[in-house]
Amino acid sequence: MSDGESMDAISEEQGYLDEAYARLDSLAAGYSRKLAEIRKEGGRGNPEELFQRDSFAADYEDHLARLSHVEHQLVLGRLDTENGDVEHIGRIGLRDEDRNVILLDWRAPQAEPFYQATALNPQGMVRRRHIQSRLRKVVSVEDELLTSDSDATAHLTLAGEGALMASLGSARQGHMSDIVATIQVEQDRIIRADSTGVLVVQGGPGTGKTAVALHRAAYLLYAHRNRLSNSGVLILGPSPSFLSYISRVLPSLGESDVVSSTVADLLPGVTVTQVDTPRVEEIKGRTVWAAIAQRAVDHLRRPLRTPTTLRINSYNIDMTPDVIAIGQSRARRSDKPHNEARQIYARAVVDELVKKYLEASDTENQDWLVADIASDKDVRRAVNLCWLPASPTWLLEHLFAHPTLLAQVAPELSSEERALLHRPKGSGFTAADIPILDEMAELLGDIPAPETSDENLEGYASATLASMNLGGGIVTGKMLADRNRQETRRLPLAERAIHDRTWVYGHVVVDEAQELSPLAWRMVARRVPSRSLTIVGDLDQRPSGAPEGGWRGLLGPLASHLREEVLTISYRTPASVLREAEEAMKRRGMSLRHPVTAVREVEGSLRIEDLDTALDAELAFLRSEYGEGQGLIAIISEDPPTVDHPQVRTMTPREAKGLEFDSVIIDGTIKEPGDLYVAMTRPTQHLILTPGTDI
Repeated sequence: MSDGESMDAISEEQGYLDEAYARLDSLAAGYSRKLAEIRKEGGRGNPEELFQRDSFAADYEDHLARLSHVEHQLVLGRLDTENGDVEHIGRIGLRDEDRNVILLDWRAPQAEPFYQATALNPQGMVRRRHIQSRLRKVVSVEDELLTSDSDATAHLTLAGEGALMASLGSARQGHMSDIVATIQVEQDRIIRADSTGVLVVQGGPGTGKTAVALHRAAYLLYAHRNRLSNSGVLILGPSPSFLSYISRVLPSLGESDVVSSTVADLLPGVTVTQVDTPRVEEIKGRTVWAAIAQRAVDHLRRPLRTPTTLRINSYNIDMTPDVIAIGQSRARRSDKPHNEARQIYARAVVDELVKKYLEASDTENQDWLVADIASDKDVRRAVNLCWLPASPTWLLEHLFAHPTLLAQVAPELSSEERALLHRPKGSGFTAADIPILDEMAELLGDIPAPETSDENLEGYASATLASMNLGGGIVTGKMLADRNRQETRRLPLAERAIHDRTWVYGHVVVDEAQELSPLAWRMVARRVPSRSLTIVGDLDQRPSGAPEGGWRGLLGPLASHLREEVLTISYRTPASVLREAEEAMKRRGMSLRHPVTAVREVEGSLRIEDLDTALDAELAFLRSEYGEGQGLIAIISEDPPTVDHPQVRTMTPREAKGLEFDSVIIDGTIKEPGDLYVAMTRPTQHLILTPGTDI
């Protein structure tokens, strides 16, 4: 393509780009206007009207946020068909005021040829055009003619590889960019795969598996909007830094109503404050904890060994073993969790005591009698002793603090393993405790709280206003209570889901999935009974390397629903770095189960240098290559140093999982083979080893 032809193509696409952005701006202005009109109404109207206005306002705010997030590079490219039709592909779909399509959503079926068409299978297309823009200006156009006529293709540049390589050569900015403009054919097939069952995407370093998983989440939210809008999509990552790294991808694709979490943060109300040793982590990750948790809960239900005499209203009433047995039997038959079944148990025990009271007092049954006996402190104490209510945190702390009890409920663990688990109460929780706590929470259920009626809520609101000398007859307790109920109802799906342990998701994406323990997979499976999951990871990046059983051996209850796709092309890691990483694994006695092939070589990408010299050299390289303040360097070490520089990150190998940097400096020997493989394959440009680093 000549310079003149290129400028003509850029000018042509600039005209279209202006039209698309004009429509985007028009839609945004319309939503802003409607939002302003609703806000003018303030708090006027009855509760129903207030709730309706709040719902509309939330909807308009969501639309505005979505339009704002797709501002960058709104238009991705264009397709020219054999029939002479032209379709432009973008981050979202746009229609004009007459409902005519002016921009196709990249996820729409009609957009599939943009990613899948080839010269051998053009799918009815004659040309694919990639459009690169910056700040609403077209900066480059690359054409790919999808025809076997060599004369027609001679004057055109090929866009697919060029666009991809340009994106790989750009500076890292500390957050992942979407790949929607450069999705490759094998990636697109996975993104659009059927949502049923467990799809495992095995991919080595730099294969784009994380990006594929996120784009798949965006595609499923588009393709199954009705189903997933009510249940949502959960994305599980290995660390908060990883979640921060990927946080911009889905909004840039027009999707923000997604729950992102680590397994450690998946249990509401529990915060991880401690760290286990790898040995203790492995012990806690075994599936045997499902049985141990069940025995621990069963221990809270004790038979009454000897009769107890209770003094109720001047009468002696015998609490006998059969009274407790009747209550426990009824509760067990309910199949409810322990804390919820306790209400059935307690009511049955009280009913039996009422019968005994009536016999002893020779009085008629009265409505007040049940409440009177149930509130008696001696009765409550006796009832609790035989069916103790408990929270998961209390139970696990109690278990770890009492070796005799742990030995009783965990005979599968050796005495040495149980000793490693011992800790005093109040020590805090680790990430490996969370799946155990989740097992216990499933068995225990919530401790029932007293019901709060509308009248009580209004009374509480009125009392609050009065105590603060507020209201003045303008704001009443009823108005405040109504508003409180509305606010609860209109919380976004993501916020409601993350605070509800029992929330059932429509689809779950698990990244760096090789890190999850067998018990953690039970926790994940509990949140998606439909078994609709996308699982991405690299078994070779496990600290001890790939397990013998592969993904099937790792996934436990999910393995029967599994189908696997393998990504084999590394787009990120320079070829010489990748080769050295593979050799380092062999020297550690670990052969890669899933080797990958690099598509790019970077001159001088591997060297040995001391830390300070390497840091100065890499900062200078980034400055010359990308400009002042652009690009990122990671120093990866078992014991990371402290470096105060905005372009430098220091971390352990496990903290580096899933991340990428322009340059990586490995400072000191890394013990585990899989951790070393992770550290060596993070850079897009240079890997530097400090002297004495054993690889």
